[in-house]
Amino acid sequence: MRRNIIIIVAVLIVVFALFQVIKIGKKNPEKVPVKSSKMEKIFAEAVKLKDEKSAAALAAFENIISEFPQSLQAEQSLLKISEIYDEADEKLQMKQTFKRLIDVYPNGEAAQTAKQKLGEININSIFSSDQTDNSFIYEIKSGDTLYKIAKQYNTNVELIMRSNNLASSLIKPSMKLKIIKSVFSIEVFKSQTKLLLKADGEIIKEYPVGVGENNSTPVGKFKVINRIVDPVWYKTGAVVPAGSAENILGTRWMGLSEPGYGIHGTTDTQPIQQQLTQGCIRMRNEDVEELFVIVPVGTEVVMND
Repeated sequence: MRRNIIIIVAVLIVVFALFQVIKIGKKNPEKVPVKSSKMEKIFAEAVKLKDEKSAAALAAFENIISEFPQSLQAEQSLLKISEIYDEADEKLQMKQTFKRLIDVYPNGEAAQTAKQKLGEININSIFSSDQTDNSFIYEIKSGDTLYKIAKQYNTNVELIMRSNNLASSLIKPSMKLKIIKSVFSIEVFKSQTKLLLKADGEIIKEYPVGVGENNSTPVGKFKVINRIVDPVWYKTGAVVPAGSAENILGTRWMGLSEPGYGIHGTTDTQPIQQQLTQGCIRMRNEDVEELFVIVPVGTEVVMND
């Protein structure tokens, strides 16, 4: 009797282990090319349907994902599904498809494409004058200035202007402005040379960055303490003006609470994702300028190995 109980328990353990393996496989399937003529035919037919009958194409692509979850075609099917939603102007479904792709196939080429497009969508939403769940409408009162409003709601004058299509900082009573209410934060992963911009803890966009050589970039939690347009570089024994080809800080500087360190642009034309800086976080100028508009003084910056 005791032996039978042991056998039953052993069988249950094996079944449970197999279930976990299957579950993990579905979550992070290993992508391998499927050369089956049937697979190729199904995918080709789904692609053809995409331009003719979107509902049928969606069903066909979902069938590929369900029947061949480990195939490269399954990953590509999710991209095709996002394209269908994009063409139908169904932005929410498109974003959800990108997130699904990144979650299930985090290391694939399609996931990188999804991250880039999702980042563009999120940034465009922040910069758009359209009201969203993370914004509210503020009516200008007598005595208001953009600086005063930005300080009151922990945001930047640049962001208020950008998200309201303002050509100047002049405002007058009764004007209505979109104000972003999200709390932004930054997380850097040194080993992966990437920076994540987050809003209320959710990833908004991923940026490639350069970090310090010889592990010189500090690890820990810091704050943005100042923001400078066209910074002057005060290096040992010299002052390098803004705009100089020798000014390694580029077009923007966001100083951190760790003295001497910050997030900045670059004049270097070499690939950005390297460990070559003196410890700061280096970004492409167009990227740091975008981030600069969004991130206010006081923003938390977490540095990870």
